[in-house]
Parts: sequence; structure tokens; C-alpha cells
Amino acid sequence: MSIAPDWFNGTAGQYLLEKEQPLYDKAVFDLFGFNALQMGSLHCNLLQNSRIPNQFLASHQVDANLKHHLCCQDDFLPFAEMSLDLLLLPHRLEFSELPHQTLREAARVLVHDGHLLISGFNPVSVWGMTARFKKMSKSPNYPWNGQFIGLARLKDWLTLLGFEVASVQMVCYVPPFEQVSWQQRFASMDKLGAHCCTLFGGVYFIIAKKRVAGMTPIKPHWKVSPLKAGLVVRQPKSHTTQSEINKELDE
Repeated sequence: MSIAPDWFNGTAGQYLLEKEQPLYDKAVFDLFGFNALQMGSLHCNLLQNSRIPNQFLASHQVDANLKHHLCCQDDFLPFAEMSLDLLLLPHRLEFSELPHQTLREAARVLVHDGHLLISGFNPVSVWGMTARFKKMSKSPNYPWNGQFIGLARLKDWLTLLGFEVASVQMVCYVPPFEQVSWQQRFASMDKLGAHCCTLFGGVYFIIAKKRVAGMTPIKPHWKVSPLKAGLVVRQPKSHTTQSEINKELDE
């Protein structure tokens, strides 16, 4: 699906960036490796706080107004298997034609213990309700033209693909108003939502780690005897012969 970055210049878009950028800045600062990739959302550099030396920005479509190193589809990444230490998918899954395949590609290109950062629009929120309302029109614009994926469903996908969900954060409790006055009027909903209605934030932010498949050690049962007493072969007692008895009598 086509993405219009101009939406981020509006009131709702700026509000979203204000909430999301700190989450990415804090997360990438503590993650290390050699290669990192941000797929999409090139209107902001979400790797700016990362200390990983090789950073790549990718877009699914050519745009002369955006800075990117390569153009590719998120469900077929031009990277070798286990070549990335960090992969960012900001609002890509809801606009991917094959979101599950996109996650498969993430699992393929990430090294063992590599990290996957995902931000997505929460369908169980005011933002999700707005998307359903906007889709009643013939040509909904970004971001309402995306297919919002539920948090529980996404966590199931990640688990099946061998990821461990390390943390989940929710932001954007204020409805996506385009008028500054209305946004300021409802600004208190961020504090209220973070304390009382955590699951109803407009955007979720996931940090997932690629697990390493290992062997489960079998512990020996030290308290159990290796052989039962009844199974131990014992040497039979020797019987005194008649010649030995006669010898003792003669003495």
C-alpha cells in the first residue's frame, strides 16, 4: 500500500512522532552489533541514537524526497541469512501485503539473539475505531488505509517464529485530532490511559528477541540407586566338602 509521509506533518502525525521517537531512541541505545536496518518510515531516523556502526535505511518505494540506501519489499529483504543484529519495522506490518511473510524474513536475516523492534496501530483503540470509520469512505488516506493487526495476534506470530517478546509499551491515548486545540484539550488522556487503560493505546511498541534453539540437559537422579538390591548378583556361599571334614577330625 502507498504511504503518504505528508500525514506526519499534521497535528496527529506530529503527536505520533513525539510519542514514538523516544521509545526507539531508548531501545536502540542499549542494543549492540554490526548491522542495523530500518524498514520504512523514513520521515524520521529511528536509528539516530544507535551505536551500531553499519546502519541502513530501506523503503518499499522510490522517493526522491526521502533519504534511503536501498529500495526493497519488506517480505523479501536483500540480506543474507543471519546478517543483521537489529531490524526496525515501524508501521510496516499493517501496510505489508504479506505481514506474516515479513516476519519470516525478519527471523531469517536476524542473527541469534538479534532484536526486532515493531511499532503498530492498535485496532482496539480510538485510533482503530477511526480507521474503521474512515474505511467507509471510498479512498481512505494514510494511516487509515492499513490493516491494523491486534497485539495478541502479533505476539502469537512472533512466538511461532521463534521470537521472545521482551517488552510491550502502549502510547498515543489521545484521539487522532487534526486540530491543535482539540488535541490540547484531551492531552490529559495520555496520563490517564497509561495508568488505567494501558491496553487501549493507539500505538503499541514491541521489543522482540530471536531465541536460540538449544538442548535441554537431563539431570541425573543422584538419590536413586543405579541397581536395585534384588538385582545385584551375589557370590554363593561355598559348601564344606567331606575331605575337609575328615582332615579336621584327624587333627
